[in-house]
Amino acid sequence: MSRYDASTIEPKWQTAWDEAGTFAATRDPNKPKFYVLEMFPYPSGRIHIGHVRNYTMGDVVARYKLASGFSVLHPMGWDAFGMPAENAAMATGGHPKDWTYDNIAEMKSQMKPMGWSLDWTREFATCDPEYYGQQQALFIDFLEEDLVYRKNAVVNWDPVDMTVLANEQVIDGKGWRSGAEVERRELTQWFFKISDFSEELLEAIDTLKDWPEKVRLMQANWICKS
Repeated sequence: MSRYDASTIEPKWQTAWDEAGTFAATRDPNKPKFYVLEMFPYPSGRIHIGHVRNYTMGDVVARYKLASGFSVLHPMGWDAFGMPAENAAMATGGHPKDWTYDNIAEMKSQMKPMGWSLDWTREFATCDPEYYGQQQALFIDFLEEDLVYRKNAVVNWDPVDMTVLANEQVIDGKGWRSGAEVERRELTQWFFKISDFSEELLEAIDTLKDWPEKVRLMQANWICKS
């Protein structure tokens, strides 16, 4: 048996899959649906072994379901909003948009040769107007249904990144990214009325028998009833 030549075989079959639309999700009423979604990566510009591990696991599930007769949706997107883009732009004198989309292109060129069963025709970034416009519309829906409200609240303030931090982002009293001493400030904030549905949400968590216990506990702590 000849030695496996990845540099020849992988491009050959990946090209064949792309041309055939093998992993492009299609609507088929005769097939059961299955949705595979890993966490979208932040476009830092370079993938690492964590990305390879994460998307390989999703790839195994997606391929298994596809081979089992399911209509599989396995999309790819980019979690593209955040402080790193702003900080990088300030450091380089460039624009956050250019930095972000350049990094997306670079990371995509690194991910494509992996041959994952992703539907690249549905690719998007959360900084695309077409995406965040839908998020804004959803927020308006919540507002009109009286499911969000605004009030003053004490928050964790990072004086270097000039942003509010979640409790999980404060480590030993310092910002997880900047390392600056976190300040406690009172600012006007938006809140979702999650507490109105806390009992229903907590009961639903108990039905997620296939979820790891530590994940269910984390979700329960986030919901809270206080």
